Amino acid sequence: MKKFILGKKIEMSQIFDKDGIVIPLTVVQAGPMEVTQVKTKDVDGYESVQVSFGKTKREFKAEGSFEKGAKLDVSAFEEGDIVKVSGNVKGRGFQGVVKRHGFAGGPRTHGQKHSERAPGSIGAVWPQRVVKGTRMGGRMGGNRVSIEGLKIVKVDAEKNLLYIRGAVQGARGALLEVSA
Repeated sequence: MKKFILGKKIEMSQIFDKDGIVIPLTVVQAGPMEVTQVKTKDVDGYESVQVSFGKTKREFKAEGSFEKGAKLDVSAFEEGDIVKVSGNVKGRGFQGVVKRHGFAGGPRTHGQKHSERAPGSIGAVWPQRVVKGTRMGGRMGGNRVSIEGLKIVKVDAEKNLLYIRGAVQGARGALLEVSA
């Protein structure tokens, strides 16, 4: 059975293992969630479960028996589970090519006055236009990202907390989907 849960990013932290080595981790307040709708292959043509976490609702593809009104919490996960975390990256607004794409910028001297962070040439003689996909300044962040292969270090069922090794996208309070 596929494991999944919705959660809210609380903070970054760290713990020490038995050998005294620091483990960086992200604390996620996960669940409890309530099953609000069950979609079946007979009626809807596919199997999925719609769950609610606070005011938000999400749908997960899931096989197995779920009942409307059932509660799901962090007890489904165990220490050592490898999970995929999906959520939105922090929005950074309009950024230039140096920050957005890692361009080096132009020289600081030799006749350059106001073009230190400019992108440089964006076209050629032919095809007399700017080619689609040319890296330029623009809006950065705010997009959905999934990180796979993260390990659950600790599960606190009493407080509904998941401790996930490493950094997870989003600001504090961001909605995350955790699935194994």
